[in-house]
Amino acid sequence: MQNNKRIAKSINYHIDRCGLTPFLSNDSVTEIMLNPDGNCWIDEFGKPYYISHKIEPILAQNLINAVADSVQLIVDRDHPILECELYSDGSRFEGVVPPVVPNVSFTIRKKATRVFTLEDYLDSKIITQEQFDYICQAISERKNILVVGGTGSGKTTLVNAILAKMAELFPHERHLILEDTNELQPSAENSVVFRTHSRANVTMRELLRATLRYNPNRIIIGEVRGGEALELLKAWNTGHEGGIATVHANSAALGLERIEQCIEEVTPIANKRMIASTVHTLIYIEKSHEGRKIKEICEVVGYDGNQYLTNII
Repeated sequence: MQNNKRIAKSINYHIDRCGLTPFLSNDSVTEIMLNPDGNCWIDEFGKPYYISHKIEPILAQNLINAVADSVQLIVDRDHPILECELYSDGSRFEGVVPPVVPNVSFTIRKKATRVFTLEDYLDSKIITQEQFDYICQAISERKNILVVGGTGSGKTTLVNAILAKMAELFPHERHLILEDTNELQPSAENSVVFRTHSRANVTMRELLRATLRYNPNRIIIGEVRGGEALELLKAWNTGHEGGIATVHANSAALGLERIEQCIEEVTPIANKRMIASTVHTLIYIEKSHEGRKIKEICEVVGYDGNQYLTNII
């Protein structure tokens, strides 16, 4: 216990020396990014990126070393990339040192301490009233929702908002949440979170199979990256509708193509009719210099043998 306190105290000391404590304690800040030029960029809900201050390379290096020590890893020229969770609060930490970069660099993706609601999205003009109403309707009608976007677009934060609305509308449901890293924030009282484990060889596909024996009302996956997409569609298609997942893609339509690619990692040809009948709604969110926006909501209505049939909301 004393050792744990010492580790947390050391990390917090170096975080404070880098001037990051106010941003880690700010519920609206979602990501902190130090570039090799020393500029510290902040990603805050409802705002474009902004530079907060500069951090001296030696202070940044000391922080990376402290984080590496906390997880018993080495970061140096022979091991220049550090990927882990901050011992102090569970935030995701990615550190990179020379020779990969000219000066030390890192990003901290904060573990959510506050769940932004869909009403917050509406107030911040990230979504329109029509989009808000449609998402609420999709939740009520138990539509399977695929949240689509690029890296850093805000997919996870949006899923947390949708989970909060699900818990508000259906407070007695049971949610099973599957993820690789600790990012999603369950709002339903009856929630179970499963995480993959590389050392134990527990993959997302294995978690999905276990999930079905846990009697879920809704199945949520933090991010679909590979063949688990097929297992997810099977689960959604056999009495566990109303779930959510995210994928990396640059439009709603490309989200369907990404699901095809994931499925084809485990089977020669993706069944497009099954995809069309199982993925009901795609929400595409984008991060630009103006901030985040839900650019498109797409309703999947079928497959005609040549292409997906969709309606743009």
